[in-house]
Amino acid sequence: MSAHEGAHFVAGAVEPGGGEPFHGVDPKSGAELAPAYLEATGEQIERAAQAAGAAAAAFAATSPQQRAALLRAIGDGLNALGDTLVERVTAETALPAARVNGERARTVLQLGQFADLIEEGSWVDARIDRAQPDRQPLPKPDLRRMLVPLGPVVVFGASNFPLAYSVAGGDTASSLAAGCPVIVKGHPAHPGTSELVGRVVHDAVQRLGLPAGTFSLLHGRSNALGAALVQHPAVQAVGFTGSHAGGRALFDLAARRAQPIPVFAEMGSANPVVVLPNALAARGADVAAALAASALMAQGQFCTSPGIVLTLDGPGNDAFVAVLREKLTGAAAGPTVHASIRAGYERALGEVKALPVTAVSSAVASGSSDVCPVLLAATPSAVLDNPRLRSEIYGPAVLHVTCRDAAELRRVCESFDGHLTATVHGDGGDLAAYPEVIAALRRRVGRLIANGVPTGVEVCPSMVHGGPYPAATDPRFSAVGTSSIQRWVRPACWQDWPQALLPEELRDDNPRGVRRTIDGRVV
Repeated sequence: MSAHEGAHFVAGAVEPGGGEPFHGVDPKSGAELAPAYLEATGEQIERAAQAAGAAAAAFAATSPQQRAALLRAIGDGLNALGDTLVERVTAETALPAARVNGERARTVLQLGQFADLIEEGSWVDARIDRAQPDRQPLPKPDLRRMLVPLGPVVVFGASNFPLAYSVAGGDTASSLAAGCPVIVKGHPAHPGTSELVGRVVHDAVQRLGLPAGTFSLLHGRSNALGAALVQHPAVQAVGFTGSHAGGRALFDLAARRAQPIPVFAEMGSANPVVVLPNALAARGADVAAALAASALMAQGQFCTSPGIVLTLDGPGNDAFVAVLREKLTGAAAGPTVHASIRAGYERALGEVKALPVTAVSSAVASGSSDVCPVLLAATPSAVLDNPRLRSEIYGPAVLHVTCRDAAELRRVCESFDGHLTATVHGDGGDLAAYPEVIAALRRRVGRLIANGVPTGVEVCPSMVHGGPYPAATDPRFSAVGTSSIQRWVRPACWQDWPQALLPEELRDDNPRGVRRTIDGRVV
């Protein structure tokens, strides 16, 4: 069996598609990569969804140890692919090998963290309120609740993270950990990578004797494939990382279903950065260099790339601007993971350049997917008057805005919609001196950073990777870290239920030894 066969994995079966062919493409040369992948058919979509629905109850009933074994087996399988995986990811995305190895390590780390989480068990948030039969005027019943799986989840692979946010990435890992079958719609920019990883998951499911519908992977370029999956009645939730247009389209489709379902879409942001006066005067040049490096990382193909930087006119501002311009405009053009990102970047730049801004760039694109770094500048009034200047340009572009005073800075910050992050650089008494600015940012982001850069999302329980709309469709949840499992569950309550028929986490003897809340006290 070769590493690449153009295979779909449909509820335990390995098979080709039957629709229109497409290929992965080398972003640097534009050359098509073998093999051809055939679009998933309507019959394959139906079979995958039906099997996921049929498997939902059985998979939800598996023990945490069984699901943990699955997650660890997937991680072991990814490591076992060795250089085969690295070479294919690099060929399809132009990402360097070091980045790919780092992303694989992160993917394996996520899988292991979710395995540890569900084995420990307290994440189910078990709550018990014991009966009080003698209570007056009415007896109190015995009530017990915990989190239970929603059911089948459709996961859309992301283009910019072909491992960590794709077939076996965070959405898939957290869904399987919760006890939800998963159907992955692979990203068409890296089908070979998706097939390699999909085979690892497929093999682990089979080897552990789990229901066939636990996992499916479907390839395709058409919007119709994703729409059919989201609208299938067996599907109970959706995970998406990508563009605002794509995430919102899926959200609207799910809302129009006879039974609406949640879509947890992380859609990127401009990630505003504010440099306050003391920091600007003392180390403005260093901050500018760090921000430029962050914006240039992977040609700006991070949802946390800094896209808008605000400073106050005064000491250090000219030096800050000079260094930011030097670092950005002195950088070479570089390839995006696929050519459509370049097209989107150029379209966004065209929209912005039609507004009252200045733009400086000196790089020259040569490859078919190359993008050129750009430094943009606008006045606060232009930003306040033009919402497009406050939204994301996906790629290596940074908009700099110099504000006259604290009031103007606050007004610009208050004009922002939701973002994933905001960063504040402050020295001495800066952070205490601008409480209204910081409060405005705090209300609009999921993660507030002091004296750093927004790129770099730590995978840990306290991470919040999300934010108010349009950064995400639901600001109550994170797409990264073990808390992301909460997207795929709902609370369920048992009233006056026999002990022997309760879930282990809710029985009086607590055989799993999980932390619980009993009569209002955590024990």
